[in-house]
Amino acid sequence: MIITLGTLALASALFISGKIRSDLVAIGSLVVLMLFQILTPGEALSGFSNSVVIMMIGLFVVGGGIFQTGLAKMASRQLLQLAGTSETRLLIMVMLVTSVIGAFVSNTGTVAVMLPVVVSLAMSARTNPGQLLMPLAFASSLGGMLTLIGTPPNLVIQETLQNAGYGSLSFFSFTPIGLVSIATGIVAMLFLRRFLPKNDEDGDKKHNGRTLKELARKYQLSRNLFRIQVGADSPIQTKTLLELNIPASFGINVIEIRRKTSAKNQFFKTINQEIAGPGTVIQEDDILYVNGTFEHAQRFAETYGLVLLDRQAPENQPPASAERYATHDVGIAEVMLTPNSRLIGQLVKQSGFREKYRINILGIQRKEQYLLHNLKEEKMRFGDALLVQGTWKDIALLAAEQADVVVVGQPVEESRKVTMDHKAPIAAGIMLLMVLLLITELIPAVASVMIAAVLMVVFGCVRNMEEAYKTVNWESIVLIGGMIPMSIAIEKTGAAKLLSEGLVGSLGGFGPIALLAGVYFTTSILTLFISNTACAVLFAPIALTAAVQLGVSPMPFLFAVSIGASMCFASPFSTPPNALVMSAGRYKFSHYLKVGLPLQLVMGVVMVAVLPYFFPF
Repeated sequence: MIITLGTLALASALFISGKIRSDLVAIGSLVVLMLFQILTPGEALSGFSNSVVIMMIGLFVVGGGIFQTGLAKMASRQLLQLAGTSETRLLIMVMLVTSVIGAFVSNTGTVAVMLPVVVSLAMSARTNPGQLLMPLAFASSLGGMLTLIGTPPNLVIQETLQNAGYGSLSFFSFTPIGLVSIATGIVAMLFLRRFLPKNDEDGDKKHNGRTLKELARKYQLSRNLFRIQVGADSPIQTKTLLELNIPASFGINVIEIRRKTSAKNQFFKTINQEIAGPGTVIQEDDILYVNGTFEHAQRFAETYGLVLLDRQAPENQPPASAERYATHDVGIAEVMLTPNSRLIGQLVKQSGFREKYRINILGIQRKEQYLLHNLKEEKMRFGDALLVQGTWKDIALLAAEQADVVVVGQPVEESRKVTMDHKAPIAAGIMLLMVLLLITELIPAVASVMIAAVLMVVFGCVRNMEEAYKTVNWESIVLIGGMIPMSIAIEKTGAAKLLSEGLVGSLGGFGPIALLAGVYFTTSILTLFISNTACAVLFAPIALTAAVQLGVSPMPFLFAVSIGASMCFASPFSTPPNALVMSAGRYKFSHYLKVGLPLQLVMGVVMVAVLPYFFPF
């Protein structure tokens, strides 16, 4: 028992510190428990064959199909248009729509697909996106309480109840309590939104713009992007970019070359430098788009007898016409790194943006600072917003890669190119079939989810199996599979009985309500520091044993574990959705304390009060 509790304590400390990946901590815990023969190899690996883990994999694939076909974005856009420009109606609609989507897919995926839609809506309504993005993140967690598959802790307590002989929960067992959660969250946010960032008095100057012109102004492209034309007598004609070595000699980067393809076409065809390669030959009348200071661009032009088409522009000059930065083929967009992005900590030159997506990084916004020069040697950090340029097709490919980045600043009229809209009806039919199978219970729940996942791939809602694998958050899967056997060890060694006796001994004398409150708030506090899934896995057997010892139904106590583990709002780093909206909403840690902490406390009080009515002792 001492080894089990010590391993549990160490794992919890490592989860909280975040210095070691959570999946590695889970696997390490299994190894320790096997080495001390507390778990057999079969018991230690049983988590990876658990139906919860298999269902989670299937749900990730189904969610990927819903996102890649644009079904979630299309439905949310139509519903959100009903809100008009009223901030109150907009907040309520955002939270309602997000909650409904969050009932069927992961909260991280829900926020990833809704974030650009909500930012665009805020722009249209002349509302600060910060007024809506934190409610968006919170609503994605609230929506997970609506259905059995809404969030991993729901599946965890279902497994605990089944193993203890209490039967299984239905697909909509959570719905009544979920509706109360959503109603409580919306009402609370209507009062707490006063603490969220408001519109600046000077409006447009600091407005978080997302149109082409606003992005150009925000990143000062008129001051840092220059066009240089190659004349008939220029000595750089017939030379390659590699021979010229422009970045080293002049401190500027040639980000693209535009070349007229025919007299009938008024647009320039963009030839990306990386596509052409270092051996690209400069031709007469080419227009080089260079990124750098005016002085360096001018020196480059004078050295080789080139024509500098742009003059240095004052900072407050209105942005130039959009065609300088974008055509019907080429555009600019703003992207953000996701919390688990593989790009975090990498140098820009190692990111593979050019090699993989044929996209240039023009600038980086880091808090209130804009980095516009010498970007190749800059190391990317979480919270960075990147301004990128490429063809709309390539930007769409980048936007589909939601594991690493989320396209925030892509113009609304181009955002539809990201998804396979013609597959949306098929994805809707598959999702409806999955829900019907889960409701009717004609076949086991895990089979229903796996059938839906396979159909998503077969019918092309997920492009191929490689894309299907990419939709799965494998760190979460390994974490769940590794932590489930921990509950076996806790039960096997009597640790669950010891911990539950402590809860019963300290709170049981005050009645089941006091014990329920203790279970809920202990879980709610712990989930601020470790993942909701790990928290639910650890506390579910403890809550079950405590209820049995007190001689009452374990149902409300296990629901308290699931809800307490999922309702985590007081920290930006406690859940991926909270972290994902932090930079886009321009939030500080204090915003989460002022808004999230009161919401988390209010939610706890309401849940402790209503749980016994839905699930009597």
